[in-house]
Amino acid sequence: MSDIQYVWSALGGDPALVRRISVTARKGALEARLPVRESARACVGVCALAAAESVARRNGLGEVPGVRVDDGAVATAFVSERHLLVDGRAPVTFAPLSRFWRTADGWVRTHANYPHHRARLLSALGLSDDRVSVVESVLAGRSALEVEEAVYAAGGLAVALRTPEEWAVHPQGVAVAGRPLVERGRLDTTHARVLAPVDSGPLLPAAGLRVLDLTRVIAGPVATRALALLGADVLRVDAPQLPELPDQHADTGFGKRSTRLDLVADRRVFEELLAAADVVVTGYRPGALDRFGLSPEALAERRPGVVVAQLSAWGAYGPWRERRGFDSLVQVATGIAAVEGSPERPGALPAQALDHGTGYLLAAGVLRALTEQSYDGGSRFVRLALARTAAWLMDGVGRGDAGDLTHDGPDGRLAETDSPLGRLRYALPPVSFAGGPVDWGRPPGGWGSDPARWA
Repeated sequence: MSDIQYVWSALGGDPALVRRISVTARKGALEARLPVRESARACVGVCALAAAESVARRNGLGEVPGVRVDDGAVATAFVSERHLLVDGRAPVTFAPLSRFWRTADGWVRTHANYPHHRARLLSALGLSDDRVSVVESVLAGRSALEVEEAVYAAGGLAVALRTPEEWAVHPQGVAVAGRPLVERGRLDTTHARVLAPVDSGPLLPAAGLRVLDLTRVIAGPVATRALALLGADVLRVDAPQLPELPDQHADTGFGKRSTRLDLVADRRVFEELLAAADVVVTGYRPGALDRFGLSPEALAERRPGVVVAQLSAWGAYGPWRERRGFDSLVQVATGIAAVEGSPERPGALPAQALDHGTGYLLAAGVLRALTEQSYDGGSRFVRLALARTAAWLMDGVGRGDAGDLTHDGPDGRLAETDSPLGRLRYALPPVSFAGGPVDWGRPPGGWGSDPARWA
């Protein structure tokens, strides 16, 4: 079974539709020891196929439009944050304290891009001095697991380097391995959803759909950015006290609007938005939003017919289910950093491929849920975890490709546009099917600059 066939099957798709995908393979794209190129190709390919399937159902087409996956476009999109320029300025992707550190018995990786995570890291280490040399000296005298537990207890982010064999017997690794790549299901028996055909312009399978985007960082915003490309009215909602990093917002904010709401003080406004929403996407730790009535069951009760898409780092199960996490840390825990590194130093994937890949899978899951609703209704949920995507990658994807495969040289796809943030250079979307959109309808605006209402 090819990677594309495997992932499409995990999404519940008709196996025969995989033949609608053609692939342009390009040498040098996302080169790594692990089959990153093949997994990235599969994630983008099934997202495009889910979009093509959805628009065929919506417009009553006799055949699902053909899908083209170009490795060059995929590779460019998977490092979109590196291609971004804002008025000619390249963003800083990692803060000084977000890095690998040598410990007394191995290695640990920290994540401190956000000010509150940086403060918690320093607090856990008993430091007020944030110079790299000072932190380096302190960590060199402690064990990796000691640092991991101390920083986690302080609400920060640090993960000890593990080999694939060590992760395979870790309780969280065991829990992750026992779950499907894509968890999906039905929440009730709400009537089938019928969407009007798209009768002009590009084929937009998500046109007219309203998406509440409660995600941060990369994976969740990549998913909702894809849905915005496909015509959805995406409204990102953030807490006022947790601003997003400006460059990160610029990279993943294409096609969307952004507002700020306190889910307690502004509860009435949020409920008004939910009452007209078709999809709710969340990217916080499992259970973190339940107290606001945002579990899939509670959302379906208040908004029958909703599709709830949930994303987390470690999964909604196992001893690490409540832990914070990011792509770079999941790579370290699951053995990816050990495989991609050397005996002298850990390594990393050529892109934050767990984030980007999981984001496209989540968007594909939403689209497939909407297609299934059109046949037999029901509120639906879709759930993914970066650690489960990592397990798939570590299992050795790259078992061959489905559809037509052609080969060509390198190809990247970049564009420029004016925006409220300045002149932007950015990576064009890799999701491509016959008659579909080729770019987003609007550039990103300022974080939290839009009113809390639907367009």
